[in-house]
Amino acid sequence: MTTSFETVTSADGTSIAFDRTGQGAPVILVGGAFNDRTTVAGLAATLAPHFSVIAYDRRGRGDSGAGAVYSVEREVEDLAALVEHVGGSAAVFGHSSGAVLGLEAAARGVAMTSLAVYEPPYVVDDSRTRPAADLFDRVRALIADGDRDGAAELFLVEGTATPAEVVKGMRDDAIWAWFTGLAHTLPYDLALCGPGNVLPADRLAKIVVPTLVLDGGESDAWMRAGTRAVADTVPGARYATVEGQDHGVLRQPDTLRDLLTGFLR
Repeated sequence: MTTSFETVTSADGTSIAFDRTGQGAPVILVGGAFNDRTTVAGLAATLAPHFSVIAYDRRGRGDSGAGAVYSVEREVEDLAALVEHVGGSAAVFGHSSGAVLGLEAAARGVAMTSLAVYEPPYVVDDSRTRPAADLFDRVRALIADGDRDGAAELFLVEGTATPAEVVKGMRDDAIWAWFTGLAHTLPYDLALCGPGNVLPADRLAKIVVPTLVLDGGESDAWMRAGTRAVADTVPGARYATVEGQDHGVLRQPDTLRDLLTGFLR
């Protein structure tokens, strides 16, 4: 399957890089924290026999520019520019904070034929401590001080409720260099989710795009509760569970094939 590298210019002039694989109706893949277009490449290959799949670098990552000043609206404009570039409408799949971006874009009227989201990380119950309202400021301050290790650790422990002992083990693994390499983009993910990862019910209730909301059967209780809350809030949304999977489902993209191909087309 041939993959081509392309760029598109967003509304503020920022260059957004993407790979296009396959042929057919367009599907845009939106990764979450610590992700660039390479981390959704496996899912792109899985879907490419059925779609023209767009795997892109969110701004500040990979080959995409960062722009002068970050805002959620700029990221929505990036996704809108990709949609326009591939024909004026497209299906969208988002994972984690990328799912939040997909929901925000749909609520703002970006032209989508359908939207599938996997575990948008809203906190809706007491199964975990809600991230502190100042987490964005503290992570950004660590990055400004050049402490990428500290920023990544703080984001994981307080932002995603990853146990501190697990993060300590991660710091000894080769993957940690990947995490720190993308640490400067963590404030983007925190801005998308908002202070405390509160479910934006009023905005989600405005979505009119056919929406599939997915979680993993092995995922943490708080992620599953947030996912179900999204499905209950988006009008007409369909909810499904990918059994045997957790938040790291992108490492097993074949488990998403049937659900996504059946829904997105």
